[in-house]
Amino acid sequence: MSCCKEGEDCNLLESVVSVDERGQLVLPKDLREKWGLKGGDKLAILTTVKGGEICCAALVKADLLTRNFKLKLDLAHEAQPTK
Repeated sequence: MSCCKEGEDCNLLESVVSVDERGQLVLPKDLREKWGLKGGDKLAILTTVKGGEICCAALVKADLLTRNFKLKLDLAHEAQPTK
């Protein structure tokens, strides 16, 4: 779905996904391929807050953030691998 004029930058509605009872969501295969995502890739969630509530969220490949913006991500909150 697009309301953009040819040649201009804009935001596109790529897909609508559901969150399951475990809090997981599945990105459709065509989007994973289009975005070049593979199993194990990390996605950063960026949010916009208005009036004290999150109104927008975006997914960005974490390696793009660290490479393009020289950010260090604190991934300490991630579950440690089980042995």
